[in-house]
Amino acid sequence: MKRNMKKLLTLGVTMTAAAFALVACGGGSSDEKSSAGNENASIKLWVDVAFVDTYKPLVEQFEKEHKGWKVTIKPSESATAQENLKKDPSAAADVFMMPHDQLGQMVDAGIIYANTKYENSVKENSTESAVEAATYDGKLYGYPYGVESQILYYNKSKLAESDVKSWETLTSKGKLGANFGEAGANYIFTPLFMSNGDELYGKNGEEINGTNFNNDKGVQVLKWVRSQKENSGVIQSNADALSNLGNGKIDAFLSGPWSKLDVEKALGDNFAVAPYPTVDLGNGSVQQKAFLGVKLFGVNASTKSPVAAMALADFLTNKENQLTVFEKNGTVPANKEAQAEEKVKSDKVAEAVMTMSDGDHSVIMPKLPAMVSFWGPADAVINDTYNGKIAEDQYLSKLDKLVQDTSKSEK
Repeated sequence: MKRNMKKLLTLGVTMTAAAFALVACGGGSSDEKSSAGNENASIKLWVDVAFVDTYKPLVEQFEKEHKGWKVTIKPSESATAQENLKKDPSAAADVFMMPHDQLGQMVDAGIIYANTKYENSVKENSTESAVEAATYDGKLYGYPYGVESQILYYNKSKLAESDVKSWETLTSKGKLGANFGEAGANYIFTPLFMSNGDELYGKNGEEINGTNFNNDKGVQVLKWVRSQKENSGVIQSNADALSNLGNGKIDAFLSGPWSKLDVEKALGDNFAVAPYPTVDLGNGSVQQKAFLGVKLFGVNASTKSPVAAMALADFLTNKENQLTVFEKNGTVPANKEAQAEEKVKSDKVAEAVMTMSDGDHSVIMPKLPAMVSFWGPADAVINDTYNGKIAEDQYLSKLDKLVQDTSKSEK
């Protein structure tokens, strides 16, 4: 994929143009080589506010192991990492948390440093999907520390384990709260197209013209979405899903590990969780997929201490520290050995997320910058189909327009 080299070469950074070009291409730089002897490196670290107390002792341990390297930890929301870095890369953190789907935007803007020192470690120790998520255009940039996916929460006094294995039994024997008709349906139900064999921005999520929802399989998905309006076992639920679960209006709903504590509070001893069910979209039973998100640490391309910054990112994402973050914050590790630990495997939510993180149950959220133009049109198609605002004979033309709107040639 072509780089926007104009952006890369004009970005104001502290490196020389030649050194910066090497960084952007994934190689070393004069800064990287010379900073190896920088015994007084001062590094700024950004983490989500909920993680500050977790990472403070880890940072202290890092400082003990690297005399003369000082780390200042500050709260900064990972969801806006690329936005915050772009404001002033030279004043931003050297190491920062980020969701993997922002990677393409950061690479194209030239604000993230390639993982030139710990590439082998990441590839050997992380799950395959985590490595793929941390890679863009064939180069590794991120340091994975967690994975997350939508899963199914349910009331086990109303539904048996066997009931939640397929959409048909789930919605015939219980009430499922699901958001088809409001904003946010795109995140939950776009993966249905991939469940049915279509692709979003190609197989690797990086092909600008690789979306093919506008075919018979895509039409099948929209027909199925519309049919859920008439399914008495599906209750349109969005912000009210948790309250509906607590008062018994619904028996199950789709959400992620971030909802664990709230669902436990709502269901008490009846709390249960499972991977997504199978679904029949018209060609027989297939596995319903969800988007997979991978949590990364990244290194700022403008860092004055790349060796120290990369060492910190690698340290924070080692097996032991991922287990610490799991214990304190519930983040499911991306490290393979950490996932195999009994304390992780025995956690029902973690177990469901790990099942969902394989290629059969999920699709890695595309990293292509064009994804920002996909969400709005995708929501409109799903919402309007479910609410009966699109006639069946218009499904294909609507999908044609969706693909056209979200697949624009790169300049």
